[in-house]
Amino acid sequence: MAVRTVQEFFTPEFLARLERLSLVSRRPFRGRLTGERRSPRKGQSVEFFDYRPYGVGDDLRYVDWNIFGRLERLHVKLFLDEEDLRVHLLVDASASMGVGGKLAYAVRLAAALGFVALVSLERVGAALLRDRVGQAWPAARGRRHFVSLVEFLARARADGATGLNRALESYAIGSREPGVAVVLSDLLDPAGFERGLRALVERRFDVHVLHVLAPEDVNPPGGGDLRLRDSETAERREVTLDAEGLQAYRQRLQRFLDGAERFCRSHEIGYRRVVSDASIEQFVLSQLKEVMLA
Repeated sequence: MAVRTVQEFFTPEFLARLERLSLVSRRPFRGRLTGERRSPRKGQSVEFFDYRPYGVGDDLRYVDWNIFGRLERLHVKLFLDEEDLRVHLLVDASASMGVGGKLAYAVRLAAALGFVALVSLERVGAALLRDRVGQAWPAARGRRHFVSLVEFLARARADGATGLNRALESYAIGSREPGVAVVLSDLLDPAGFERGLRALVERRFDVHVLHVLAPEDVNPPGGGDLRLRDSETAERREVTLDAEGLQAYRQRLQRFLDGAERFCRSHEIGYRRVVSDASIEQFVLSQLKEVMLA
């Protein structure tokens, strides 16, 4: 992947807009930053962690009036409860994600969400999925770790077979802390993905699926007699793509997409679909802001 720096991932203007957002969890998890998020627990001991500028709607009880007296600027004190929210960024890096820039798009989406969480002082971890859990970026907290997260994601290569059920089940079982799990994938696995997503839900993760498609997934290029090669299994197949064949393909694709969305909705899994030639900024600030960001 050519992108290697934060500047190549995002514009400063986009990062500034992301900085004003935070991730929304639909489930109560142990641990929040008092003064940053409302804690689901009461009466627990807290530890001072950091300051941030006061924003409209912040609780005045957490304003540090000593700083205001010296600087004449309002700052809010942040306290770390026993644990904080954990964000899991799970990126499908199998060979099929190399088609149409899907992996490049997915890692930029993951980086955007990671930035929002790190700035909000959540703990963020990331992992690459193939037929099992591959490389992982250990959980970290704070904006100073964003460059490291970008460097990790930029090294991702689309390679190997897909095994979403196995990889997600393994991740769910091996994670000691549930939290918000974001799965970024084209979901193109002959064995399916449902069992793996169910494993995350059963382990009390708040799961979101960002279903990334390539333009050629939606509208196959060319026509006539074709010899196709599977990017993961190397299986070859000769097909004739005429008007009737193209219509059959689109109908089958729509059934697959509808089925994926229906499964997610029925299991209380957030679902958003995007094509890899769409604007990242628009998708994050419109589509994701409706379900994951505030």
